[in-house]
Order: sequence, then structure tokens, then C-alpha cells
Amino acid sequence: MKKLFISSIILISGLSFSQIAVGTPTVEPNKWTFGGGLGVGFGSNSYFNLQVAPRVGYRLTNDLEAGLIGSVSWQTSDFYKSTMFGFGPFVNYYFARSFFVSGSLQHFFINYEDKYYDFKDNQQETALYLGGGYMQQIGNNSFMQIGLMYNVLYKENSSVFSGGLIPSVGFVVGL
Repeated sequence: MKKLFISSIILISGLSFSQIAVGTPTVEPNKWTFGGGLGVGFGSNSYFNLQVAPRVGYRLTNDLEAGLIGSVSWQTSDFYKSTMFGFGPFVNYYFARSFFVSGSLQHFFINYEDKYYDFKDNQQETALYLGGGYMQQIGNNSFMQIGLMYNVLYKENSSVFSGGLIPSVGFVVGL
């Protein structure tokens, strides 16, 4: 009887541990990231600017992310108004969990109206932004990104943009 009891306990214990080991599922972390930026500007001559830039990315590795970014901008003043739409791919490389280098190719469609001369124009321009910055964690997997980007395709006399260097502030969830 004693041998049967000990054998039963060993058998039940072995079956219990094997059930636990086989039944544990592995959890795959979500590799999608979401975020973007929002900008507002005010100036002289009733100047007002509103910009929205959503983005969606996919983490190819823990440090490399690629995705698509969009941009919509509305500007108005006493003398002109314009609307600009842009979209394109981006890639970010993160290092030391606090810094990143970035590249983004965006194609823009610009609708411009000069109120003083009653002139309207539609243009297109491509921008290749290269830069980097600092990243601050603000939640579990949420970060604020602060950086500088430079449009290497910027041409001073023919671009619709006022300059090649732009500061960037944005948020991303999912890193």
C-alpha cells in the first residue's frame, strides 16, 4: 500500500508539472507604432498656421522602425493663404533608448492663393529630411521626441519652404 501511495503521488506530481510547462503561451509584443505631431503658429499681419502630422510605423527590430508619415498644413495671413498635403516613408534608428537618427522622404502638394494680387498657384515639391534627436519616455511604451531635421533637397530660390532646417516635436506610442 505504501508503494502504491508513493507511486501515485509521483505520477500525479509529474503530470501536474508537465501540464503547467506545456500550457504556457508565449506573448508576442505588438510591433506597430503610432504617433505624430501637432503644430500651431501665430505672427504679424494676422498670420496663423496649423499643422497635423500623423504617422504609423512598424518595428523591424528593437532599434529600427520604418513606416509612413503624413502632413497637413493650413496657413493664412492678411496677404495669402495656403494648404499643403504631404506623405511618404520614414525610417528611425534608436540607440541607447534615448536618442534617434531619422530619415523621411515626403512629397508635398501645395495650393497657394495671394490675396493682394489675386493670384492662385498649385505646386508640388519633394523633401528629403535627415536628422535626429532626443527621446523622453512619458509612459509605459510612450515617448516624446524632440529633434532637428534638414531638407537636403532644399533650394533657396525655388522652394516653397522658407528654410531647410526644421525643428520637430512629436509623440510615439508602441516603442
